[in-house]
Amino acid sequence: MNKGRALLDRMKDPSAAMVVGGHVFLTDPSISEAMAGYGYDFIWIDGEHGPFDKNTLLSHVVFANEGGAAAFVRVPKNDPDVIKPILEMGIDGIIIPQVKSAEEAKAALSACLYPPRGIRGFGPRRAIKYNAMSMGDYLSDADDSFLRILQIEHVDAVRHIDEIVALDGLDALIIGPMDLSSSIGLLGKPLAPEVVELGVKTIKAAKRHGIPCGVSIGPDATLINAWKKAGVDFISCGDDVSFLQIGAAKTIAEIRKA
Repeated sequence: MNKGRALLDRMKDPSAAMVVGGHVFLTDPSISEAMAGYGYDFIWIDGEHGPFDKNTLLSHVVFANEGGAAAFVRVPKNDPDVIKPILEMGIDGIIIPQVKSAEEAKAALSACLYPPRGIRGFGPRRAIKYNAMSMGDYLSDADDSFLRILQIEHVDAVRHIDEIVALDGLDALIIGPMDLSSSIGLLGKPLAPEVVELGVKTIKAAKRHGIPCGVSIGPDATLINAWKKAGVDFISCGDDVSFLQIGAAKTIAEIRKA
């Protein structure tokens, strides 16, 4: 079983250990390998906010896998021309941001699926092991070889959440509390009651349809415990930049203590 599908099974099993991912923004692919080695189940390679070109993204995917983690890539936008070359890298999961309606969600999923289920163009490279895999073997599992994850980070998406979770091809949702807070005029308040309420509505709708729902947050115990209490099935938490900042600040403070 591929890494993404194995994690999906764990996300759906309430008795299993929580699936945990970590974000990578810096370009050196050894960071993804290192974070995988630290114990993260998946590495969230951030193509939306990180300064990655496609070659660098591919290196991160390979290094994350070599480190033992699944490689999830967040693409910069919901666009078939952006999504297609990422899928051809043989990723374990794709995260599509800023989905605000059932129509946008359907378009995102369609871009990830070959006809007749979708509109994905054909041109796998690493995904077909550079032609070492037979075409028949590749096509028999192509649509199920990676997870399709939609990011819920706008109030409009929550308004249409029951339609979104019913769509063909959806594997999981992940809440983005910071942008979700921004969409209701509360930027910087990801634990405001109104934001948590939108998150809980999303989680409950996903559970009704058997779709795992996670959250993407920073390495803060208050955030972690709040969203665990809200009922998420997996968490993507912490990132290379934050860990550098936390470690540096702690070390400098210790040195400068009177």
